[in-house]
Amino acid sequence: MSDNTDPIGQFLAGERDRQTAFLAELVKTPSDNPPGDTAPHAERTAMLLEALGLTVERHPVPEQLARANGMISASNLVVRHRFGDGPVIALNAHGDVVPPGDGWTQDPYGAAIVDGWMVGRGVAVSKSDIASYTWALLALRASGLPLRGTVELHFTYDEEAGGEIGPGLLLSEGISKPDYAIGAGFSYAVVNAHNGALHLEVEVRGRSAHAAKPATGIDALEAATAILSRLYAWRRSLAERVSSVPGIGSPQMTVGLIRGGINTNVVPDRVAFRIDRRMTPEEQGEAVESELRQVIEDAARSYPDAKVTIRRILLAEPLTPLPGSERISAALCAEASRIMGETVGTTGTPLYTDARHYAAHRVPIVLYGAGPHSIEEANAHRADERLPLSDLFKATEVVARTLANLLG
Repeated sequence: MSDNTDPIGQFLAGERDRQTAFLAELVKTPSDNPPGDTAPHAERTAMLLEALGLTVERHPVPEQLARANGMISASNLVVRHRFGDGPVIALNAHGDVVPPGDGWTQDPYGAAIVDGWMVGRGVAVSKSDIASYTWALLALRASGLPLRGTVELHFTYDEEAGGEIGPGLLLSEGISKPDYAIGAGFSYAVVNAHNGALHLEVEVRGRSAHAAKPATGIDALEAATAILSRLYAWRRSLAERVSSVPGIGSPQMTVGLIRGGINTNVVPDRVAFRIDRRMTPEEQGEAVESELRQVIEDAARSYPDAKVTIRRILLAEPLTPLPGSERISAALCAEASRIMGETVGTTGTPLYTDARHYAAHRVPIVLYGAGPHSIEEANAHRADERLPLSDLFKATEVVARTLANLLG
């Protein structure tokens, strides 16, 4: 995998047990979002980083701001190491994770190692990159190479809630002003573009009535069903809009949450549902929202007695490459192709990530990090999320060597 006489490869080869133990501690400490009480995990991570000899800046998010973003607590961690005059490169990974859900064959917080794979919630998305980026920095510090510039680690805790009080806050408040950035990703692709997402909540209000005389009420569920039927029929047309970016595909729409009603024997007076509309890099958020609202409003006209309101929950614009990102991509692809043992190129992904916050501040960013070939292979956001430790070690070396290239 590397020349043993090389200081980066030699250092990392001797650190594998310690890096594995560090990642296990991150997995064993829950950081589910929701509910989003992630400040304790941030503090645990900070203590682990300080035990490695790193200086950690803690930037707690005010409680009121955290709650306004649907969380209980959050804190952002920044580690900076200056090697000399030169560019600032930020490495961003998030420590919050989706709740485990059902179907696990291993303890989701156990960090068990099965056939060379660590299993646990967040082990691939993206606690592994807290480990890979940390050890990439440690390797550079130990290498003695004549580097110019600064490496910053940005470990944030609100990606699952949108990233506004994580990277969004670090950048908008000027806590960090990087020249380039690398965000959490997978080992066998460098992602330079990704989808955006629009989340809308649709609320349909009617009037309750006894089920013995439903005509005396206004059935919110009946009106909501008509809107949903129109949305699902319209969704089929999205398949015709194929992105030109490899790996993206077509726009998507999902109704992921619905609630309402009072009791079985009562005409529902209120139904609310939430829509996830994934946007390709060619699409613009405002135009997408306008079209989707029009579909809903057109369907609602068939039920004039029902009151329909539409509220935006989230608008995350797609990621498109910025000038300068090709330099990071080229360096990562060259090192990854050599170390991973197969050709690694640039691609897009239908996910959306915190990378968009860096792009919004005109910071060129691409995604690369530890993990297997795909989110499916990692069981990301599913039971038995897993990571091959061999990929963790290889990806760490890729990142370290890429940073050495860019700062050399």
